[in-house]
Amino acid sequence: MNRHSVEKIGGTSMAQTATLFDNVLIAGRKGADLYNRIFVVSAYAGMTDLLLEHKKSGQPGVYARFVADEGTDGWREAIEAVRSAMRARNAQMFARADSQREADAFVDMRIDAAAACLNDLARLRSHGRFCVKEQLITVREMLAGLGEAHSAHSTALLLRDRGVNAAFVDLTLWYQQDMQELDERIVTALEVIDLTSTLPIVTGYAGCREGMVRRYARGYSEMTFSRIAVLTGAREAIIHKEFHLSSADPKLVGIEKARKIGRTNYDVADQLANLGMEAIHPGAGRGLRQANIPLRVRNTFDREDGGTLICGDYVSETARVEIVTGVRHAQALQFFEQDMVGVKGYDAAILEALTRHHAWIVSKSSNANTITHYLSSDAATVKRVIDDLQQRYLDASISAHPVAMVSVIGSDISRPSLVSDALCALGEEGVGVIAMQHQIRNVDVQFIIDVEHYEAAVRALHHVLVEREEMAAKGKRAA
Repeated sequence: MNRHSVEKIGGTSMAQTATLFDNVLIAGRKGADLYNRIFVVSAYAGMTDLLLEHKKSGQPGVYARFVADEGTDGWREAIEAVRSAMRARNAQMFARADSQREADAFVDMRIDAAAACLNDLARLRSHGRFCVKEQLITVREMLAGLGEAHSAHSTALLLRDRGVNAAFVDLTLWYQQDMQELDERIVTALEVIDLTSTLPIVTGYAGCREGMVRRYARGYSEMTFSRIAVLTGAREAIIHKEFHLSSADPKLVGIEKARKIGRTNYDVADQLANLGMEAIHPGAGRGLRQANIPLRVRNTFDREDGGTLICGDYVSETARVEIVTGVRHAQALQFFEQDMVGVKGYDAAILEALTRHHAWIVSKSSNANTITHYLSSDAATVKRVIDDLQQRYLDASISAHPVAMVSVIGSDISRPSLVSDALCALGEEGVGVIAMQHQIRNVDVQFIIDVEHYEAAVRALHHVLVEREEMAAKGKRAA
């Protein structure tokens, strides 16, 4: 039986270098205890934003400025800003001058190579007769990998400075023309490493035929992590984040009221992923679940706590809500057609349009003549979907409305009075329920509400279904 774990470190945790070494990478271990672990690292917080574009604000990075064709100065200024940021990060982390010089030389080599590629493409584009649109996908992939190459290389150097036999495992391989598939790339890179005496630090980005960014957007590092765990037969997969997987967002309900979940299953993890919560990418979770590998989510800043363990077969001993979360800004796409009754094909056509425009479906409902999809997409995307469908169904009434969704989730939420208690709690806070979804499997209940009531709804539901239930349980145990 394999003894090793595969562990992923998120960008925010990577940026807290001293804490990361004290609580995760070394954490008091010595000798053989340092090994039998594989670490998959994200880029340092903010670095991928500089390379591509800001994940939330959309502020352009190197890629976005190159695509905008602002001339040489635009993307060159952006790539030099990346170089400066990477060198500044190295200066903060390295105590040994020789190691810092080596880390800076690595950054310069990679940045110079990327800049040379962009220069060549820019020169071709300037002729006007060359179309570089197809190459832009490759540019995005190449730039994304720079962040993880920097963080993995620097982390391996820092570990070696502390006497750990760490190996920088570069899956980006941006210079290779013969691209392998992801699994082949991973197996080739890791099969030569003795895990009992070497600590591999692996880039979260992997250069492969499928295109990691194209397929998984910014969730590519979790896919790399998942495939490594599956292909190496890990005993456990661990994600290190800057927070515990909690019963609600501590910023909304208060740090003292939020509870670490502790145990749950992959079904709950799927619901969280569907709502956009950063527990684990749905594709990554699927691979671990199918391989029967448990996933543990740990708080980087809480060294002694075991975190939350996610398994395939776990069900809570008593019916209870484990987490209250949701989508603050969603769109309710409503398709009404009076003649829909008894006619097939409408649902398929709507799904086809949503897929074509890359609209993320969180949930849907239907009756005799109306199909409603709740989408985690921006208004512009939904408008394109509506225009597309309206051209096909001239007599249909198609509209979209901004809404919020709050979901109560658990491995078993079959308590009989749960829904009535939830509705009463929302009513007492003046939160009107526009719609509600309650699946037979008793894993989640979704409440559709006005956007401005999102925070109040989360607090109300968390109070009645988590905090009050916990107090009641403690009272029963004391009796």
